[in-house]
Amino acid sequence: MLEVLLKGIGIGFAIAAPVGPIGLLCIRRTLMDGRAAGLATGLGAATADGVYGLMVAAGFAATGMLVSYANPLAIAGGVLVAILGGMSLKGVFTTPNASELQPAGNGRPYRGVAVAWATTFFLTLSNPMTILAFVGMVAALGSAASGNPAAPYWLVMGVFTGSALWWLLLVHLALIAGSRMNPSATRWLDFASGSVLLVWGLWIAGGTLIN
Repeated sequence: MLEVLLKGIGIGFAIAAPVGPIGLLCIRRTLMDGRAAGLATGLGAATADGVYGLMVAAGFAATGMLVSYANPLAIAGGVLVAILGGMSLKGVFTTPNASELQPAGNGRPYRGVAVAWATTFFLTLSNPMTILAFVGMVAALGSAASGNPAAPYWLVMGVFTGSALWWLLLVHLALIAGSRMNPSATRWLDFASGSVLLVWGLWIAGGTLIN
């Protein structure tokens, strides 16, 4: 079972590591709202990864159902990403002084870690690439799963652990970077991340509608 667990950790880390909209959102929340918001954002994504892993472990029927709803989920997720990006930009333009924006160590309290967790949980679930990535998880078990019905669930534990480790590392790196940034640089980063999230979300939703 140790082999299966380690494989799951590797899979979870590899799936979480590419810095897309979720990674950018995690970095932004860490810098602007502090450690708790960043960790909640990452754990929301890790929880969604674990849910997908559990569905794959339980059988392909549930996974196939999710794949059939991939387009509506992608549209909803893209719209949510665009909204979050627009909210970031609104915050930049409605804050009169750069000094009001502080780096992560002294950041303003986030409205709620539950909101941070829930938004990234849904966004990760709505990503069709995540759905397709987890369809291939069972093949990663190899001979280690033969004759052991509990092996897929050990894999799920590993996936969650690996994903959570990546987000913990990303938050830590963002905090280190934030401690070296002045308020003006933080403001520009907030503007850049909000712009990217807005464009990215519109591209996801629009591309899915066109196709």
